[in-house]
Amino acid sequence: MSDIIIIGGGPAGMIAGISAAKNGNKVTIIEKMNSCGKKLLITGKGRCNITNSTDINGFIENTLCNSRFLYGALNNFDNNDIIRLLENEGVKTKVERGGRVFPVSDKSQDVLNALLRILKKLDVKILTNTEVKKIVVKNGKVEGVKLNNVGANFLGDPLRDELKADKIILATGGKSYSVCGSTGDGYRLAKELGHTIIDIKPSLIPLISNNKECGKLQGLSLRNIAIKLKNNDKVIYKDFGEMIFTHYGVSGPVILSASAYLTRYNNVSELLKNNRIKLEIDLKPALSEEKLDLRILRDFNEVKNKEFKNSLDKLLPQKLIPVIIEKTKINPKKQVNEITKKERTKIVQILKCFEININGIRPIEEAIITSGGVSTKEINPKTMESKIIKGLYFAGEIIDVDALTGGFNLQIAWSTRFHSWNGLNCNLENRIWN
Repeated sequence: MSDIIIIGGGPAGMIAGISAAKNGNKVTIIEKMNSCGKKLLITGKGRCNITNSTDINGFIENTLCNSRFLYGALNNFDNNDIIRLLENEGVKTKVERGGRVFPVSDKSQDVLNALLRILKKLDVKILTNTEVKKIVVKNGKVEGVKLNNVGANFLGDPLRDELKADKIILATGGKSYSVCGSTGDGYRLAKELGHTIIDIKPSLIPLISNNKECGKLQGLSLRNIAIKLKNNDKVIYKDFGEMIFTHYGVSGPVILSASAYLTRYNNVSELLKNNRIKLEIDLKPALSEEKLDLRILRDFNEVKNKEFKNSLDKLLPQKLIPVIIEKTKINPKKQVNEITKKERTKIVQILKCFEININGIRPIEEAIITSGGVSTKEINPKTMESKIIKGLYFAGEIIDVDALTGGFNLQIAWSTRFHSWNGLNCNLENRIWN
């Protein structure tokens, strides 16, 4: 039996704790917040996008950085495994648009409670309100951790500032959503032990626009739209799905995915500063310009004696109508039957290419995921063990691996966290526990 310390009580730390304890080890999770799983609770807008229903190749295709590194982890513990683990604990799941998997209850708390129940059954100790100051290493092997402060809930053990361990897993997350405890501590701990930290950047993050239209449309969600994010005429990213206007710009699934490509783009800061980045929104992607023109003409024929401002109710959300009318420069009080073909063409062009300037990216604290982290070249992909320090393991967002939205990042967390314990002689024939 080994003494195992897990630094971080997020999804990574919890499932690693379950796996390690099930295989007969003495496990302690150290969490600096007052409870485990705070970031898990806000995933999927509080519903917890547990995973995606795609196959392993789908996960690899949606992973933007070091995807090949994940083959072993995903084969070892995939989306079906985490679903079965949760359903065995009473959390039924459902599949929604784009293969996104959620609990039937739409409550992330149910997922967290299930993980905590399993940890309790396995007698995993959880030390909260406690921060790791240093990982102690001797002769190239971990020996334990030194603590900055110690919480008052070490399940009856006396308080102390140093804990011994045979093995340590670093599962501290990245640097996004610092309010949930992800403040980049793990990068410091890893760097102190000689690991390379690839530049930390925000990923899956809202975008900033100085267009006045965004403020007018604040809170408006658009479904079934197509977008293109462009550097002048060069397309950086294109997608189909949902987005939302905010007081600072734009957000929503397609925008977050677009941001993952934008933050990786060469000289992006300079391009944003010089107004080179544009977002083109096709409000009616199912219709060609010709078919959209015919659709508008039919709508106009039904209301030909009304003013232009009252003619687009069937075509657009109410909040969007005055913005579109303003962009067409057509007098809103003009009679519909007086609108010319040229003016109608202008309407079509705007609906097919509603353009917004992108001037910036929101702070990394607002990012869903962090891009960058501990170099995968320094981690054994078969065991997730450090190639530099014996007995040190990495899991989840701290590793330089990240993906698009849709449950992919959380599955990477589940898979690497579980896979990390393959190096601790996990019984893979008993991967799912009742």
